[in-house]
Amino acid sequence: MADDDDNLQLSELEAETPEPMPEGEGGGDPMDMMDDMESGLPQGAQDLEAVYDIPVQVSAVLGKATMQVSQLLKLGRGAVVELDRKVGEAIDIYVNNRLVARGEVVVVEDKLGVTMTEIIKSDQA
Repeated sequence: MADDDDNLQLSELEAETPEPMPEGEGGGDPMDMMDDMESGLPQGAQDLEAVYDIPVQVSAVLGKATMQVSQLLKLGRGAVVELDRKVGEAIDIYVNNRLVARGEVVVVEDKLGVTMTEIIKSDQA
């Protein structure tokens, strides 16, 4: 389990805005900066455009249960499997089998969705 120091609340992420650089610092051609601003993408996001089309697997885990194979084989339609989470407890959101966030289940029209409430900082670079 990660420490609270390893977790960022979404409100903290939104509140973090880079401070403007004083004139004359940061180098770079002002015309290049204008091109970045005109594209509609945040500065640096254009570098990521090459990976935008790569598919990733996103999983929302409501909870887990452990059982023996004999118990599993006895399950049928209408069976209830008790999970290790309580009602209202945050669910884990994984991207490519890596925990990246926690969130809540929401209903959007007639489908289930997940809203992220907490981003998990990664120790790996």
